[in-house]
Amino acid sequence: MNNNDVFKKLRVALQLRDEQIIEILALVDFRMEKPELNALFRAQDHPNFMECGDQVLRNFLNGLIIHLRGTKEEPKNAMDVINKNREDVKARLSSDKPKSSGAPKTGAPKAFTKKKTASNPKSREKKLAPKVQVVEKVQYKNGKK
Repeated sequence: MNNNDVFKKLRVALQLRDEQIIEILALVDFRMEKPELNALFRAQDHPNFMECGDQVLRNFLNGLIIHLRGTKEEPKNAMDVINKNREDVKARLSSDKPKSSGAPKTGAPKAFTKKKTASNPKSREKKLAPKVQVVEKVQYKNGKK
């Protein structure tokens, strides 16, 4: 497991967006642009993949400590920060869902529609057409007898 994998797992576990990661890195005076950050999260075989160095991961972890715990002068409760982040994620997900236009729907709701199925298993067999062989069998002549 390399630094990129550790960084990806922390990002997913803490539900961090790119902007939040950039802010966390800025807490320890480490500047990184969004395209550079995206290059760290790409697949290894991608042409724009960039390996996450020890310095980037170290600065992210130090910034994450300040982000979650706060400083000595202004301490924070880490669980409060994490819960606030979860609420923000839920709010963002709920706002991304399309809202209904309020126009009345035509037809019956899906729960009340009936599916037409054959109740007799023999009638199902009659509906299936026999398989027709489309491709002929081919004999290959590759020198073996």
